[in-house]
Amino acid sequence: MSNLDSTLAGHAVPKPGASQPTNDGLDLIEEHILPKLDPEFLQYFIDVIAKQPPAHTIPIEEVRKSPQNHQPPCALDSSKEKGVGDHVVSSQDGTSIPVRVYHPVEDERGVVRPGPHPVHLNFHGGGFVLGDLQSEAGLCLVMRRAGVVVVDVNYRHCPETIWGKCIQDAWAALNWVRDEHVSLNVDPFSISIGGVSAGGHISLVLQHMARDAGIPLKLCMPTVPPTTDCLSLDYYTQSPYPSFHEFHRGPVLPWKRIKYFGNQCMPRDKLPEIRKMWPDWWLAPMRAPNWSGLCNTYIRTAEVDPLRDEGEAYAMKLVANGTMVTLKRYLGCPHTFMYLGVLSQKRQWDEDSIHALKVAHGLLK
Repeated sequence: MSNLDSTLAGHAVPKPGASQPTNDGLDLIEEHILPKLDPEFLQYFIDVIAKQPPAHTIPIEEVRKSPQNHQPPCALDSSKEKGVGDHVVSSQDGTSIPVRVYHPVEDERGVVRPGPHPVHLNFHGGGFVLGDLQSEAGLCLVMRRAGVVVVDVNYRHCPETIWGKCIQDAWAALNWVRDEHVSLNVDPFSISIGGVSAGGHISLVLQHMARDAGIPLKLCMPTVPPTTDCLSLDYYTQSPYPSFHEFHRGPVLPWKRIKYFGNQCMPRDKLPEIRKMWPDWWLAPMRAPNWSGLCNTYIRTAEVDPLRDEGEAYAMKLVANGTMVTLKRYLGCPHTFMYLGVLSQKRQWDEDSIHALKVAHGLLK
């Protein structure tokens, strides 16, 4: 039996008494997009984004030289937080992959369950190019409030590593969690996976791999995932999805930014090699050959995001093949809205994450 709970969350119109954004910088947003955006995001765009150079204009060499200058707003150094520890996972080719493990701390009653705990693996966003163990530390600290152990995986990035190694690294991390369940104090039969954007793509691939390997998962929880090989496109007009066209000059993740990531991950001269190395559906989970027996899935999309329609199309394909799915679209939000603490919708995303993990792992009282 299939179930689709499709929720449209938030509003792109101001609430009564809410302050209106000033106009400086709004001329950078196309007229057909402007009315769709959440006023809180518009103010952030004016205050922050409009004052910075477009991300696609910053050479990757500069980003690598000063990564601290290019972190998302939710980034922080969580290494000294209570219950947090760093480990190393060996990938298939022997490369060491850093992971950061977040154990639950006291709940609102000052109680910590003794364990073994459910465990959630997080794969960060960043176009398969950016990210580290600080990038989504704020999100990991939120998710562990569900009472789960969170394992944040710093898989390898392009262009230093050929695309596809990220999948192998993520798969190694999933198996490491199962192998080390005693030392990690986690339940190997209560595992969930998820991630934002590129990390969401990785989690969708692992969803199929886990099914094929007989590894039970409680939930796959991708947010704003690309589900096609859109990074390999030459022009945005090659995408069959309307949102890819409508928001190709959006305020976050415009086509030029997508192409920036594509040039690092799937450059034209390396694309034939990449396609020979890996299964086709690794590049485009929408083309996976087998859709039966997949774990419950919670997909979240953003209204003003070029990737919106392909993420929702993946959800619909799951439903058509019998998977239990919850689909939630956050209205007025751009691609990585969950990184922006000034947004009410980000705080709602936090609460939704906690609730979904509690439900999936049987932690609701």
